[in-house]
Amino acid sequence: MNSINSTQNSPRLIDQLRTAIRYKHYSYATEKAYVYWAKFYIRFNNLQHPANMGAAHVEAFLKFLTTRRNVSSSTHNQALSALLFLYREVLKQDLPWLNEVSRPAKPKRLPVVLTRQEVNNLFTNLEGTHLLLAKLLYGTGIRIMEALRLRTKDIDFDHHCIIVRSGKGDKDRVVMLPASLTSSLNTQLQRAHCLWSGDRQNAIPGVELPHALNVKYPRASESWAWFWVFPQEGTSNCPISGIHRRHHLYPQTFRRDFKRALEISAVHKPASPHTLRHSFATHLLQAGADVRTVQTLLGHNDLNTTMIYTHVAHCVGGVASPLDSLTPP
Repeated sequence: MNSINSTQNSPRLIDQLRTAIRYKHYSYATEKAYVYWAKFYIRFNNLQHPANMGAAHVEAFLKFLTTRRNVSSSTHNQALSALLFLYREVLKQDLPWLNEVSRPAKPKRLPVVLTRQEVNNLFTNLEGTHLLLAKLLYGTGIRIMEALRLRTKDIDFDHHCIIVRSGKGDKDRVVMLPASLTSSLNTQLQRAHCLWSGDRQNAIPGVELPHALNVKYPRASESWAWFWVFPQEGTSNCPISGIHRRHHLYPQTFRRDFKRALEISAVHKPASPHTLRHSFATHLLQAGADVRTVQTLLGHNDLNTTMIYTHVAHCVGGVASPLDSLTPP
């Protein structure tokens, strides 16, 4: 037997894991990650059932990831979180050893930040929807998935703001709507409306709704208000419900185009779409924005999380080196 699915209990266990994750309202990305680590853990231990394993098996698995796979501390912590969830929430084993499994210290890294010129160069090598998406990330500081999950009702042109629903930590917040994006967003909504109208004419099921809103408001998924601001051109099967419907743009598509634009722009920093969020915060602070305001816009719970950008802002455009004030010999 070379697969977990060839055992009698494993498919049921993985299904239980998926159910427990969805009960907690975790994201689909978290579900995929936790299922991946659970399967990897079981394969690593020769298809033994997790109920028959303990601390020694978990520690050996994590040691393998660290020493043989050379995973980062964040990946190490994700794997550990997945196994702890499996034991506590699925197997209902809240054993003392679960609290004794050590987590690696998370290194403190300064975020990668693009200069204003690099941002401009990047924009010149993007076009269409991806250019609008990049400008939205830089102009508002929202995360890539927060942007892709925007509904048409979340764009408030009258009050010049965008409402970010169910962001990280399942929190809502309000960010500014850059005046320079008003025309482009209106054009994007017109394109989205054409797709929405076609879906209604072709009786395609409505878009996915969060939690149980489709039960409370049965027709909401078909309404224009709940339609995606950035819809996918084609329809596809929902990985959770299996319903064939229209999804929002895939982040992988944008990331590929973003990477290509970086290469063309000769930007050699290890940047990603999330770098635009870092650049947004840093450039606001450099322009004199209050750190509390930036904290609110980014949706940070802890001010210390936002304060990291002050270090970058001061480093990039702050105090001059004493070397520059010396008289040349």
